[in-house]
Amino acid sequence: MRVVLAEDLYLLREGLTRLLEAHGFEIAAAVGSGPELARALRVERPDVAVVDVRLPPTFTDEGLQVSLEARRERPGLPVLVLSQHIVQLYARELLADGTGGVGYLLKDRVFDAGQFTDAVRRVAGGGTAMDPEVIAKLLASNARDEPLGRLTPREQQVLELMAEGRSNAAIARELVLSDGAVSKYTTSIFGKLDLAPSEDDNRRVRAVLAYLSGRGA
Repeated sequence: MRVVLAEDLYLLREGLTRLLEAHGFEIAAAVGSGPELARALRVERPDVAVVDVRLPPTFTDEGLQVSLEARRERPGLPVLVLSQHIVQLYARELLADGTGGVGYLLKDRVFDAGQFTDAVRRVAGGGTAMDPEVIAKLLASNARDEPLGRLTPREQQVLELMAEGRSNAAIARELVLSDGAVSKYTTSIFGKLDLAPSEDDNRRVRAVLAYLSGRGA
């Protein structure tokens, strides 16, 4: 799996490079600025990009904006964004197109090698990897929206875990439920959010992302 890594802090960039290589990833490019990232994404066409939000030269949201532009040029390009702090606007912009292959993790999560590499693989596979704290803030900000108000507390728990990228089996283990119960909750959630049935395998991902981004169905 080929990765383009963008992180302006040299030591962290080197550490992430070695961590990913130790877990079987190929680093196609490891860069430290927005222009370098844009170039690497065009030339290398990686399986996934792992990107710090704030990169030179602006040190604002350069990494995010370059990634969004790359996803417009190459729809579905998997991008895992790393951030020092939760900024809801960043998460919403990343989720706005309602497609899979996206993640938003706080940098603290990269110190758990298993959790971090699992997130990279999940995003590369077209899934989602949203930091639990990010999800909590997004859900709280949408707390007064009518669709969320239709969900029971248990359904909200299931939705949060779905947004983290958990499978039904993983949700069942986390909430101590049967697989069948989780399946029923999932069906109920889609119904209450007015999401029409579809044969598309990515429906689950698109539905969660569309909801969390505030776009609805």
